[in-house]
Amino acid sequence: MIQSKFSRICAVSAAVLFPLSAVAQQGPGWFVPGQQRPAASPAPQPNRGPAPVAPPGFANDGLIPNDDQQGQPRQIQLPLPPMPEIPDVAKSASPPAAVIGILSVPDIMRLSSAYQAAYKELGARDQKLNEDAQKEQVALRELGQTLVRDRAKMKPEEIRAKEREYEERINESRRKFGERKRIIQEAHQYVLAQIDRTLEAVTQKVAISRGVTLVLNRSQILGTTVEYDLSPQVADILNKVQPAVVLPPDGVSVMSMVQGAASAPGSITAPSAPAEPVPLVVPAPPAQAPAKR
Repeated sequence: MIQSKFSRICAVSAAVLFPLSAVAQQGPGWFVPGQQRPAASPAPQPNRGPAPVAPPGFANDGLIPNDDQQGQPRQIQLPLPPMPEIPDVAKSASPPAAVIGILSVPDIMRLSSAYQAAYKELGARDQKLNEDAQKEQVALRELGQTLVRDRAKMKPEEIRAKEREYEERINESRRKFGERKRIIQEAHQYVLAQIDRTLEAVTQKVAISRGVTLVLNRSQILGTTVEYDLSPQVADILNKVQPAVVLPPDGVSVMSMVQGAASAPGSITAPSAPAEPVPLVVPAPPAQAPAKR
């Protein structure tokens, strides 16, 4: 049996291939067991000039929450208790000689029709999210400037009411765009989980058919030859058995889609593989039952 960790590898491939704002900021796309990944250097910020003045007590930062804003737990360094004594281990039979195969998950993702279709769709959703957030930031900035400019003309109770409305709109905008970002990230993970499951099963079968007993990630070795590379064969079978993935409709969370399918009448069965490759499967939102009179 070949032991592999496709979930970690697919997550690395996502950082290389999928340009979501949240994924692209997670650092270099490689992983070596037993070593710590270097911290990603902050990207240089373009000079946008002086920021417009906002009313006192109200922030004028981005609407989409950044992962860095959540903070990291402080690491403590304390002396460990004494390590227990480890007895000598009796000699036993050596494992058989390994027959090695090499697998490049990033190359497979580039060749996967299912992943590329989902990559294109989710990339468009993420771009639309950023465009809408920029428009809302401009609107909030103009609203804040108007509030500052008109403070002298308003009564104290009017000022408090306008400031309360402005604060409520900022909070609602942050909640709305944060929710949209979370939905896109969950959809991306849902796509990776579907491909990850099939990719591991296909790799197992290809390795067994070629007598391979040890599959290594291509990013962990310096070089190899085509005779050891399982990637082309695995990618070809993957496109045949999984030409498409299930992707929630835009704005619908994965949990809502799954719960809606579970509550639909009739049994839920997995669709059989189509004769022709289907680039993307986007189920329509569940229809609402007509109201009873």
